[in-house]
Amino acid sequence: MNKEIPKEYLRFNIIERIQHIILFTTFLLLAFTGWALKYPEVEYSQGWIRIWGGPETAGLIHRIAGIIMLLDFIWHVIYMTYRIVSGRIRFHEYTTLIPLPKDLTDLVKNLLYFMGASREKPQFGRFSYLHKFDYWAVFWGMAIIGLSGLFLTFPVQASYLFPTWSLNWIWELIFIMHSDEALLAVVFILFFHFYNEHLRWEQFPMNMVWITGRLPIEKMKHEHPLEYELEFGDKKEGDK
Repeated sequence: MNKEIPKEYLRFNIIERIQHIILFTTFLLLAFTGWALKYPEVEYSQGWIRIWGGPETAGLIHRIAGIIMLLDFIWHVIYMTYRIVSGRIRFHEYTTLIPLPKDLTDLVKNLLYFMGASREKPQFGRFSYLHKFDYWAVFWGMAIIGLSGLFLTFPVQASYLFPTWSLNWIWELIFIMHSDEALLAVVFILFFHFYNEHLRWEQFPMNMVWITGRLPIEKMKHEHPLEYELEFGDKKEGDK
């Protein structure tokens, strides 16, 4: 049976919004403190470090923010697992976060459309290929940055995990993995995530869905037509 069409559609519930707020808050703290610690030779870094109370305090803030981010990530994984196991999330090709062959064809269609080689725009469900790439990139980042960060935070405990013959070079490798992957994450968030979610003309100056969790129904029809069709079918707005 078709549903009555509301004025707004709940895209993210309160738990998902809280998880996102914790994630981006800790990410910003990590970026601001980590940047100056990574490049202390840069002139302005010394002043930036002083804002955080000196290198020791900046390092402490960095480690605390990193642990909170990891706990938030673990909470999210447990939460999503619970929703799947309990049946609150059911697989459907128009609503899943799992990458599908359709995402590849959507990418090709989008490229052809933007290059003027095609007039056909891809039709997206709840998550486009950009959303999925954005989401799963966090898992890759947590695996590299999170684990290496834990090793650097607890070096004595971590040293028991490495063979003796690797101790001359393993810590330098871990530092490079943590530092360079973090730099990649900062660039990715600034140029990919911020643009697609907030700075595009349709979203500028900010997409408020991360605060309200709700998407205007007209915007849903435009940006997620397959999900709209799945949820409301041929129901007309105002119908009961």
